[in-house]
Amino acid sequence: MIDHLELQTRKVHETANFYSDVLRPLGYRQILDGGSKGFGCDGTMDLFLIEGDPSCNVHFAFAATSRAIVDAAWEAGKAAGHTTDRPPALAPNVHPNYYAGYLRDPDGRLVELVCQREE
Repeated sequence: MIDHLELQTRKVHETANFYSDVLRPLGYRQILDGGSKGFGCDGTMDLFLIEGDPSCNVHFAFAATSRAIVDAAWEAGKAAGHTTDRPPALAPNVHPNYYAGYLRDPDGRLVELVCQREE
């Protein structure tokens, strides 16, 4: 289990806006707004953004409780003008209920929104 994720970014404000837009349908909101930006859901802080040199060789996934929420999060990112990678779809090569959509954050990191539950 992952407790939290900290990402370095050259574009703190743009990256904070990206995660605010995309993670809102998943129930996340920005909680901390200072030297680092902190995002959380259900009383936890899971994601922190700090100024620094990013590594684009990072791929991580945010869990959604339904395919509709994956769709909503992906569409929220697209509607806000963020870079899309792959639209939400089933990935039966992973397993029959693997449903995911992908976007890129302002530093080019692959961000996956996924629901692994049966519809």
